[in-house]
Amino acid sequence: MWGGTCTEDSAWASAPAAGKWHLPVYQDFHAFDLSGATRVLEWIGDKGILVAGYESLKKNEILHLILPLRLSVKENQGLLPERDFKVRHGGFSDRSVFDLKYVPDTRLLVTSGLPGCYLQVWQIAEDSDVIKAVSTIDVREKEGRLWPRVAIFSSAAPGVLHGARLSSLKVVDLESQKTTYSSGVSDGELLSSLQVLDADTFAFCCTSGRLGLVDTRQKWTPSENLRPGSGSAGGRWCAEAGGRGPGPSIASLGSDGQLCLLDPRDLCQPVSLVQCPVSTPSPDPELLRVTWAPGLDNCLAISGFDGTVQVYDVTSWGGMGRQVEPVFTHKGHIFLDGNGIDTAPLVTTHTWHPCKPRTLLSAASDASLHVWDWVDLHAAC
Repeated sequence: MWGGTCTEDSAWASAPAAGKWHLPVYQDFHAFDLSGATRVLEWIGDKGILVAGYESLKKNEILHLILPLRLSVKENQGLLPERDFKVRHGGFSDRSVFDLKYVPDTRLLVTSGLPGCYLQVWQIAEDSDVIKAVSTIDVREKEGRLWPRVAIFSSAAPGVLHGARLSSLKVVDLESQKTTYSSGVSDGELLSSLQVLDADTFAFCCTSGRLGLVDTRQKWTPSENLRPGSGSAGGRWCAEAGGRGPGPSIASLGSDGQLCLLDPRDLCQPVSLVQCPVSTPSPDPELLRVTWAPGLDNCLAISGFDGTVQVYDVTSWGGMGRQVEPVFTHKGHIFLDGNGIDTAPLVTTHTWHPCKPRTLLSAASDASLHVWDWVDLHAAC
């Protein structure tokens, strides 16, 4: 059976300057228990999200959830009858789902996971509540624990960008499954993330921190940054482009909590490299995530270190090695046991609401799913 339960409550967060507890600091907070943990939160419009399980050796649900009505209206309109997520569509995958992308303006989804020898294409039914598998896309990855990263070129003829290594990176036409672009290199560096930027360009990040911007109208000649910065200490990295406002628009996050900001016009010279106050290096770097706020200038969020999501205002950042503090920390996934000890699941992913500037969704390894609208105590971003 698809779904779970939903509760609504005020929750808690810490004020970064004073380090004290403040209640309440949310405009809205919704908690939902999924039947299994998810590593994907993919938007369909601004009212629906897709989640999918990632457990091995079992069937995993893929669900299309509709947000509570009060999170779909533009202004707070008082008490509304719908306070729960609704399951609109659902299906089952025979393998773990580590990545899922919705193909805009269609009813199609593309998933990746283990085993990683193919991608799966799904269709959301129009006349029923079913999400069904309709085809597969073969990939070059035959190594046991590797799975392809995925991004979508949205156009009249959608393309699927995928690869686990730079050498296997390619774009495949979704309908014909013909390859329309490939890296054509023998470089075996592992990829951590892929992101389509516009109709012709995409960004890649390798686990080493190597970043590149690629124009698919040309042969493989990416604009690159081979390492995050002179002060970086190694580990694994992920990245996202898309910062709003003046200044750097690419953020790269390391598994030790280092955060590097770059200007896409000059990837060789990082604008800043700072240290975020993470409690420990990420216990599972595959879950590292850094995201830019689509509706706020110079704001981003990070997760994947513990049971929290940290929000930062990067307006005044500069230089190398600086210690920074978040403007807000979501601790809603942390609970105290009977002895007052934190029992924190690991946040598996988070995403910003496409239209509500301070609303985020976050999921954790205990199958909890939160939707929260945070209050900026500093009113700086």
